[in-house]
Amino acid sequence: MAESPSQNLIAGSALNRRSMLRSMAGAAALGAAWPLAREVSAAGLKGRINQSVCLWCYRRYMKQSGTSLDEFAAACAEMGLKSIELTTPDQWPALEKHGLICAMTPSHGIAKGINRLENHDECLAKVRQSIDDTAAAGFPSVITLSGNREGMDDEEGLKNCVIGLKKIAPYAEKKKITVCLELLNSIDHKDYMADSTEWCVRLVQQVGSPRVKVLYDIYHAAMMKEDPLADIRDHHDCWGHYHTGGYPGRNEIDQTQELDYPKLMQAIAETGYTGHVGQEFVPKRPDAMESLRQAVRICDV
Repeated sequence: MAESPSQNLIAGSALNRRSMLRSMAGAAALGAAWPLAREVSAAGLKGRINQSVCLWCYRRYMKQSGTSLDEFAAACAEMGLKSIELTTPDQWPALEKHGLICAMTPSHGIAKGINRLENHDECLAKVRQSIDDTAAAGFPSVITLSGNREGMDDEEGLKNCVIGLKKIAPYAEKKKITVCLELLNSIDHKDYMADSTEWCVRLVQQVGSPRVKVLYDIYHAAMMKEDPLADIRDHHDCWGHYHTGGYPGRNEIDQTQELDYPKLMQAIAETGYTGHVGQEFVPKRPDAMESLRQAVRICDV
């Protein structure tokens, strides 16, 4: 996609942003607008946004640099992150050692989801197991996914997802775990069903449980030409978790992309949201940890 989904999300147009950056007087001015944050530490953050990070985005860096999960967790804790997401129970001791949680735990896969009744037994069993593990660890949320269309009408898929989530909702409520169905774009994840704000909002409203929400992924919403700023303000009661990512490209969330993340984080904070915002961009720079430090400062509004 060549166009940004919302002028509200862009500090002027992309051209205006580039012109603005060219006009800034040197690196100090650039740093003031998009701080690099080598000085980021847990003690130095405002803390209005509880920040998290998705482990999968750093696997390549960790492998290339020889960084262990224990070392990665220590670095995340030092820079003020609260969580490392989409990790499994065998990895949680390394997180807990450094005072971190897993704010969003995995369950089943993307393509085969709960939009088909024949998938409910398998998918909901995995969600239930994740609820058990997550509750035992004292963590807050479990992910679920709609699955791909494969020719299915969106209304039928919505109905089936509601049926499935209504089955699991009482158990999630009992265990005090929030089940979040993720909004993904159907360009990167070709044919994925839950690819629009409108569909996701209807899902939450029809299930009607305080423990069934949507994982609102800002990057994916932008890819679908949604308006993340308006959606945060207008539908925040439907969102149980947030993910970041630079648009376009899903890389760093700084001036190299078009979304105004400080403005988006300010909007999230103003809704009174107390959950986590997961950094889910894929670092493009060689020093992936420096990119993560930068993102932490950008989102610390």
